[in-house]
Amino acid sequence: MEREELTNHAVEKAGRVYAWLDTQIREHPNAAGRCDACGKCCDFETFDHRLFVTPPELMYLAAKSGSENIEPMPTGRCPYNVVIACSIYEYRFAGCRIFCCKGDKDFQSALSESALEKFKAICTELGIPYRYSPLADALNGFADIR
Repeated sequence: MEREELTNHAVEKAGRVYAWLDTQIREHPNAAGRCDACGKCCDFETFDHRLFVTPPELMYLAAKSGSENIEPMPTGRCPYNVVIACSIYEYRFAGCRIFCCKGDKDFQSALSESALEKFKAICTELGIPYRYSPLADALNGFADIR
């Protein structure tokens, strides 16, 4: 499979995982919690929170926002959190979709595990090396190879 075709398949499949996640969150609003878009959780060091991403998620973001828009993460704050708003909200990662500081932790954990299984299956099916990387490592590595 050519690289462009591989990327297109990964992006399409990641989009399906995101649609599934969004449906789960909509169907379980009490467990999911309501985000006030305060941006606190985007400051990972201060919030004592880590965000991990997978290759299909990075491929999705690069394809949808443009690979030139993949920003390095030199600090503990997400580079896409701009004045409390997310500049990639439409393309945000699974962890960003799932986590809400007011949500039920068991619901979030189960949803995360299911999403990771789906992303790992995408990698296996398409022959993409599976990595579950901290966001900073993934973004900085991507920025280094551009």
